[in-house]
Amino acid sequence: MPDLAAAGPASPQARGADSADAAALLIAELTARHLTIAVAESLTGGLLVAELVRIPGASVVVNGGVVAYQTELKHRLLAVDSSILNVHGPVHPDVAMQMAIGVRTHLAVGGERADIGVSTTGVAGPDATEGHAPGTVYIGLSQGSGSWVIPLRLAGDRDAVRAEAVVRAVQAVRELLGRDPSE
Repeated sequence: MPDLAAAGPASPQARGADSADAAALLIAELTARHLTIAVAESLTGGLLVAELVRIPGASVVVNGGVVAYQTELKHRLLAVDSSILNVHGPVHPDVAMQMAIGVRTHLAVGGERADIGVSTTGVAGPDATEGHAPGTVYIGLSQGSGSWVIPLRLAGDRDAVRAEAVVRAVQAVRELLGRDPSE
């Protein structure tokens, strides 16, 4: 996976003209490839799936989204291992990865798992949480039998961190789709 962990906002070139364009391009690419996506959110609280379904035609590829803001729901709804949550808390790379994997099954349609799962977890601020600084974000990705986590350190206030996490998650899925399947 390309390194997306640089602090601060992604450059306009890296994410397209703006996040709206990137979301439209992502929906178009998913549609062209006949792929579905499911979204699991904590930190972004529904902003990511809202960005995707804002695009006309998204219903063809977006299975849905789960906002699991409370730690218990990450386990109950998304099958995140309770031992990881007990030891590390909800802000951890393994939590993001398991959220992305779990949402693919939880939001299966017609018995078919979503082709891609994407998740967000982290600390938006303004205060640190369980020793994690504001701007600590993990994006989880799952496709096929693979799963990945992108750690980010984002700058800005609570709204800026959440908005940038959405931009980076859309960018991450677009980059995942651009990967050579043999990687």
